[in-house]
Amino acid sequence: MSSYLNSVLKQFTYHKSLGDKTIAQLKFDDLQKETVADANSISIIVKHLAGNMLSRWTNFLTEDGEKEWRNRDEEFVDSFTSKQDLLNSWQKGWQCLFIAIEQLSVSELEQIIFIRNQGHTVTEAINRQMMHYAYHVGQIVYIGKLIKDKEWESLSIPKGQSKDYNNEKFSKTKGKRHFTEDL
Repeated sequence: MSSYLNSVLKQFTYHKSLGDKTIAQLKFDDLQKETVADANSISIIVKHLAGNMLSRWTNFLTEDGEKEWRNRDEEFVDSFTSKQDLLNSWQKGWQCLFIAIEQLSVSELEQIIFIRNQGHTVTEAINRQMMHYAYHVGQIVYIGKLIKDKEWESLSIPKGQSKDYNNEKFSKTKGKRHFTEDL
């Protein structure tokens, strides 16, 4: 199970990096764009993710993941005043998550924690949040790609380059390694 915790950290780091690389390609007004009426901008998604992370991962093992101080509805109102303000919030949420996970031990993975009074093993809670964050980071990347259009710098294997990518991967000796090690 220690491999699970190491894998979790790598997966969260990977998804954070996708968001980081998308945000880096965009100007502040791009981050605030709604692609359609009443859609969430990247800015709002970042605010929601940060709020969720702070709520879920603060005192992760001892308090319900939905904190009384969280105002989820307010997360869907863009109040960032600058790109740096947005980045500070983004980093604060991820930092809270990483600290909580880095402090976990294998023996705690079956412990029951609560989110809105619903019991989860620590493993289930981690998986729940990982999927939630991957969903929203995917939205961030997609919106970023729509905004940048032809100026988008691909975060994965660019179209038409799969063969070259696979040739590079298969040129290496077989071995156990996490796919994020080459990024």
